[in-house]
Amino acid sequence: MKNLIKTFTVLFCASILSYSCASKEDETTMETPKSIYELAAADSDLSSLKAAVDKAGLSATLSGSGTFTVFAPSNAAFSQFLTANGFASLNDVPNAVLKEVLLNHVLGSKVMASQVTTAYVSTLAKGSASATRNLSMFINTASGVKINGVANVTKTDIGATNGVIHKVDVVIGLPTIVTHAAANPNFTSLVAALTRADQPNFVSILGGTASSPFTVFAPTNTAFTNLLTELNLPNLAAIPGATLTEVLKYHVVAGANVASTGITDNMVVTTFQGGTFKLTTTGGVKIIDQKARTSNVIATDVQCSNGIIHVIDKVLLP
Repeated sequence: MKNLIKTFTVLFCASILSYSCASKEDETTMETPKSIYELAAADSDLSSLKAAVDKAGLSATLSGSGTFTVFAPSNAAFSQFLTANGFASLNDVPNAVLKEVLLNHVLGSKVMASQVTTAYVSTLAKGSASATRNLSMFINTASGVKINGVANVTKTDIGATNGVIHKVDVVIGLPTIVTHAAANPNFTSLVAALTRADQPNFVSILGGTASSPFTVFAPTNTAFTNLLTELNLPNLAAIPGATLTEVLKYHVVAGANVASTGITDNMVVTTFQGGTFKLTTTGGVKIIDQKARTSNVIATDVQCSNGIIHVIDKVLLP
């Protein structure tokens, strides 16, 4: 009996020691929480992102305290970006450009995958159109998650001490007026009109910097449908080319980035077409065109690198 008790005691002590050692081993192998920068540095597929962050001087920002959301491009995405923009390597990208491109992947709040909806959000980047207004990002959740019409989210919810990382397959360039028009499915009619074969090269004009910044009042698809009904036309192709050119130019103001805060009651605006329209603010912002028709501004301040977009519910006529 004494031998049995002695054996049990030895086994019990051995098991306690074994558990204690295992617990200590678990404690030592448990991962220490990492910042966004540390996670990028530890991920072999984000080595280009880490190098870009170092070069742009953003390592301290993404290592420090905060609540960031970072859409992190893969190494393949950076290779594609460099090739598309004529850079031999990251070293050839000007630091000022690289910094804004990287900040265009960062939101100032933590947004988990379950919180993502189809909407415009603001990044931490700025473009040449405004020194004070941050660039807008369009997130579309209609089929997966697509950003600015170019980048797909491939992995989500990589948690960090200062926010969260979602991986993307394309470097998200600074969005122009054209970028945001093409990205939003509510503007397909507008894009079709702008790119019609008999029109000026509006893609080059509104995607560039000559005559910029632009303020664009962008009609929705429904606005174009209602215009065709109003004019008793079967489709967009039935609008004469010269007429369409004048109409499209009438929605653009050149040389000004006019945010909603800069709109005043009875403000008269001279358009890229040469004509004018009047803005009123009573009961919401409205536009009275040269045909005395009224359009409502239904969304504002989509900030682009070369201008700003406001959304309207009726096509304006000069």
